[in-house]
Amino acid sequence: MEPAEKYLFTYKGFYFQPDMASAEYLDTLEDFEIRDSDVFLVTYPKSGTIWTQNILSLIYHEGHRDGTEKVDLLDRVPWLEYNIRNADYISRPSPRLFASHLPYYLAPKGLRNRRAKVVYVVRNPKDVLASYYHFSKTSRKLEEVEDFGIFMERFLAGKVLASLWLDHVEGWYTHKDDFNILFLTYEEMKKDLKSSVLKLCNFLGKRLTEKEVDAVVDQATFNKMKADPRANYEFMPLDILDHSKGPFLRKGTVGDWKNMMTVAQSERFDSVFKKRMEKLPFKFCWDINEES
Repeated sequence: MEPAEKYLFTYKGFYFQPDMASAEYLDTLEDFEIRDSDVFLVTYPKSGTIWTQNILSLIYHEGHRDGTEKVDLLDRVPWLEYNIRNADYISRPSPRLFASHLPYYLAPKGLRNRRAKVVYVVRNPKDVLASYYHFSKTSRKLEEVEDFGIFMERFLAGKVLASLWLDHVEGWYTHKDDFNILFLTYEEMKKDLKSSVLKLCNFLGKRLTEKEVDAVVDQATFNKMKADPRANYEFMPLDILDHSKGPFLRKGTVGDWKNMMTVAQSERFDSVFKKRMEKLPFKFCWDINEES
């Protein structure tokens, strides 16, 4: 069950990708200097990270909205723990936007002064699992597990990149009072994107005109993103993503897990996750055609 060291390494009880981060670099993040204007987008993998990266970029950068700037998401909202392009985060102009899969206890200490903002997006874990399984096929950095049942058991045991979904979501929610944090669900964003964009703008203190909000919503739809070279992650190097095995942005739906899981697998999933999930405050929608 233990993942191969070639693909994952453990740092303080959490799984990272070995050739994209190091223990030495992760050590520095605890004292990473936080500015009051910083915005951190935090997610468990496959929970709408790129979608929300794109929305934040559209909200903050007029040049992204009106199409005058061709800066991709990896430069707009770079990864804190995976500095793929060796960017100088310290001299980056404010406001800085970052994406991260870090658990709450590895977040920079400075975030706990509750001035910088954290946006946490959570998605129903069965869809996370389905998306994760497909992603493992296109990623050159993750171990490809052909058998979905085996992959599911690894996911349920937290033997995957970013460890256990339950621990990640529970950790950030339980410690919410330590941070200035807004929780959004992937499903509420799918159901009513405009309301979610307005909620984000309100939390971030960004005053956009109605026309600008409509432009953000229009450009953040799945099909527009999939066609946008700045947002669809097709700019990722071939040693990280194998684009021939499918697009990084695949379906972006709610309920795709039903196309993957047998009834027995769904029941097995529930037997492991359900009790702890019931203590979470989120009302998960399991199918976009059904009300949560």
